[in-house]
Amino acid sequence: MDGLPPLIDQYSHGAVHGELGLGSFETHLATATGAHGPAPGGTSYFDSWTGLAIRRWCPPLLGLEPHCPPARYLARRREVGAYQAARLLLRGAGIGTFLLEAGTPSDLTSAAELALAADARAHEVVRLEPLAEQVADTSGSVDSFVGYTAEAVYAAAQNATAFASGATYCDGQAPEAGEVRRAADRWLRRRRTGERLTEPALVRHLLWSAVATGLPVQLHCPDPQPLAGFLRATTGIGSDLVLLPGVPHHRRAAQLAAAHAHVYADAGPCPEETLGQAPFGKLLFSSGARGLPELYVTGARFFLRAMRRILREWTDEGLCAAVDGQRIAEMIGSGTARRVYRLEAEVAAAG
Repeated sequence: MDGLPPLIDQYSHGAVHGELGLGSFETHLATATGAHGPAPGGTSYFDSWTGLAIRRWCPPLLGLEPHCPPARYLARRREVGAYQAARLLLRGAGIGTFLLEAGTPSDLTSAAELALAADARAHEVVRLEPLAEQVADTSGSVDSFVGYTAEAVYAAAQNATAFASGATYCDGQAPEAGEVRRAADRWLRRRRTGERLTEPALVRHLLWSAVATGLPVQLHCPDPQPLAGFLRATTGIGSDLVLLPGVPHHRRAAQLAAAHAHVYADAGPCPEETLGQAPFGKLLFSSGARGLPELYVTGARFFLRAMRRILREWTDEGLCAAVDGQRIAEMIGSGTARRVYRLEAEVAAAG
């Protein structure tokens, strides 16, 4: 698997600005491990799978030996400076293109900032629900909200690489205009108190509106099964759908991708669960990184480590030739993302 092209990270949120002390670094690390609250007494969140990975792969990028103590690593981070440390980490991750959710919090890098720090390319993915919330806050009526939302989706499609939604359910047909207006009226009343968009009919309306643009749409679905009707109904429309499931639903997402020509599945940094469930050209890598630039490094390294191990087993068993293993790793790591997100032009330009 030597000589693979740089990875395309199809889903992340950006890296933090500024210096991080032990406490703030551990807070971000806790979030990455799915933990809440302080670490158990006498331990830290470096005592985790992600923490071990950071200690293994990140210190050498800052000029330290692997597995150095966390305090030494964080001291080196401060010594180098936050911006330079982020540059070294991002440029050492092996990622050549990032797809970043637009409108990230101000304490995280934008797509342009991430591209500059990583000396890479970055593209924006527009999340539909926050887009509608911005429209709602400047709309005085249901009519203006519905009209301005349609305009906002169309305008976003002119520059975005993809849309994204957190829809947990969508059936096989778009909601009717009356249903959308009634849902908009209910939600706009609640939005005055700051309520986020969860109104099912409006979320479905946004999703169908995004599909109508022809851009790819990422579906952040803890369980993809409730979206099965929507996947069937959008066959042949022209928009590719990418499932980004939660644990433990990666296998089911891959199976749905195999069943529908326009559906793809996120393999994340640990592709073992998905390789046997869908054609390899239906799977895509992502780091899912948010906050710590170290998470881009560990996400990429975990993915490559898993692919090397699996493909080495397959070639040792005679299941595939070495050249086939190389091609499979390239497909999942970058090739399919280039095709789905229509990034071929920039690759040609780089060549």
